[in-house]
Amino acid sequence: MSDMDLSHYHTGEKAERPWGSRAVFNVYPRAILKQIKVKPGCRLSLQSHQHRDELWTVVQGTATVEIDGKVQVVPEGGVVTVPRGSHHRLGNRTEELLVVIEIQSGELLSEEDIERHEDDYHRAPEEE
Repeated sequence: MSDMDLSHYHTGEKAERPWGSRAVFNVYPRAILKQIKVKPGCRLSLQSHQHRDELWTVVQGTATVEIDGKVQVVPEGGVVTVPRGSHHRLGNRTEELLVVIEIQSGELLSEEDIERHEDDYHRAPEEE
């Protein structure tokens, strides 16, 4: 796969996940804009990426964010930068739906760039 191959992403694509859902708003050559919804009491896998950074903006609810072992609570309106290579996880410890806008940027924007370190749902990397 070349670093510009984004054929698996499509604007408007939606996918249900055990923790909630994701929707692709827009695909650019070196960036992808997504909406992530996390159900109450759920969290994504602890993962890292070698080829992309992520920027998360909490637009509804309160996020619990873990980056390299440090946990922080991020309220609505909060912004978190997730640098490439960091072990990170997004979670929702509240009883309200969590909605986050994510911007992925980098030279390889592929699900193949997910290295999962822990996963509550025992999934393979391409299933995030």
